[in-house]
Amino acid sequence: MLDPDLAPRHGGALAAASQRYGVAVGEWLDLSTGINPHPYPVPAFPPADFHRLPDPAGLGTLVDVARGAYGVPPASAIAAVPGSDFALRLLPLLCPAGDVAILSPTYSGHAEAWRLAGRTVSAVASLEDGSRRAPIVVVVNPNNPDGRIVEADALVATARTLAARGGVLIVDEAFGDVDPAPGVLPRSAGERIVVLRSFGKFYGLAGLRLGFVVGPDDIVGRLQALVGDWPVSGPAITLGCRALLDTAWQAQTRIRLRATRLRLENCLRASGLDVVGGTDLFVLVDTPRAVPLHEALARLGIWTRIFSDQPGRIRFGVPDEIGLARLEKALAQR
Repeated sequence: MLDPDLAPRHGGALAAASQRYGVAVGEWLDLSTGINPHPYPVPAFPPADFHRLPDPAGLGTLVDVARGAYGVPPASAIAAVPGSDFALRLLPLLCPAGDVAILSPTYSGHAEAWRLAGRTVSAVASLEDGSRRAPIVVVVNPNNPDGRIVEADALVATARTLAARGGVLIVDEAFGDVDPAPGVLPRSAGERIVVLRSFGKFYGLAGLRLGFVVGPDDIVGRLQALVGDWPVSGPAITLGCRALLDTAWQAQTRIRLRATRLRLENCLRASGLDVVGGTDLFVLVDTPRAVPLHEALARLGIWTRIFSDQPGRIRFGVPDEIGLARLEKALAQR
C-alpha cells in the first residue's frame, strides 16, 4: 500500500498538494480529476437566485428537464441532489438489508459508504460473482479509473436476478455523459435499478454540486424526503436547466473531448507509458513507476491521480490545449 499522503482519497485537494510540493494553488495543472477542462459557459445569474430560497416550481422544472435529457422512463422516480457522491453515501440508508458486492477495482467512495453503514462489502470481478454473493450489487459504468463498460443487457439481467431475492442493482453513471449510448436508463423501466448521474464532470462545473438519482419510487422517494425541499441551490437549478437543454453544446463538447483524449493518449505513449483504459475525460496508465512519475510531475506543478490500492496505476485527466503542451514538456523532462 502507498503512503496515504502520496495517494489522497480523491482528486483535487490542491491546498494540501501546494503545502507538500511548494507550488502555489493557482499554478497547478490539475489532471487529478475527470472534469471537463472546457466548462459550460456560466451566465450572469439573477440576484434572486442567491437571495431567495429555491422555488419548488423551479426544482420541478429542473427534474423534468433532466428526465428528458437522460431518457428516464415515465414510471421511474428522479431526484435532484447536491452531487452524485452525496447520494451514494445516503443509499445504504435507503436500500434493502444485506451484503453488498462492488464490481472492482473502482471508485473507493462506494465501498467506504457501505462499510460506514455497517454493511459487509465484497469486491468482485464479475456481475455473476456479485449476484451470487450479495443482494445488492454496485457497478460504476463507465468505470473509474479504467473506463470499463458493462452493456445494458447484462445490467438488466443482473437487476432481475437480484430483484428475485429482494435486492437491487446500483449503477453509477457519473461519467455517462461523454457517451450516452451504453447507459441503462432507457432500459430501466420497472427494474430494480438505481442510477446515479453527475452533472459537474461533463459540464466542467463540479463546484456547482448537482446530480440526479433515478430508480424505483420506494428508494428514490425516500431519498427525496431525506434531502428535503431545497436539495440544490438556485444557481444549480438555473444553470442545470440551461445546460441540460443545450444539445448543440453537448454534441460539440463530445467531439472536442474525444479529440483531446486521443492527443493525450498519443502524448503518453510517446513518453513510453502504457495506456490501458479511460474515458473521454481521463486516461489510465499502467507503470511500475506510477508513484515516482506522480511525484516528478507534482514537483513541476502537474497534479495527477494515483491509488493506494492500485500502486501501479496513474490517471491523467484530459487537459485543455495549453495544459497538454505543458504535460508534454514535463514528460520530456522527467
